[in-house]
Amino acid sequence: MLTAHNMVKTSYSISDLAREFDLTTRAIRFYEDMGLLQPQRSGALGRNRVYSARDRTRLKLVLRAKRLGLSLSQAKEIIDMYDTPRDSGPQLRKFLAVLALHRRQLEEQLADLQANLDEVKVHEKEAKALLAKLGG
Repeated sequence: MLTAHNMVKTSYSISDLAREFDLTTRAIRFYEDMGLLQPQRSGALGRNRVYSARDRTRLKLVLRAKRLGLSLSQAKEIIDMYDTPRDSGPQLRKFLAVLALHRRQLEEQLADLQANLDEVKVHEKEAKALLAKLGG
């Protein structure tokens, strides 16, 4: 017997997804505009969005990609590949290429930050030395 506890939900409203993922409905509509989500329409004039379990999974993947620092277009490209019937080899190679590019960008940013931090340390040392000469 199915209970409310073990039933799997197959459709979601925009409010359901907004609540679950702590997003605004505007953000979800933006992801839809970007082609990341493709809800069905229901109600008068098709005004109500009905999101599928697939849309929910895609939203979860988009948010994971954002946490990794990927752009929405990079996220879409990778996620869309998983909707195709191809084997996973090309998908994994593409994912690795995107991750390698992103890693290089992060390493460059890290090097820039380290150089900036080193410069700040030099200025701090100089300012402390000047302050010591002034007597405190």
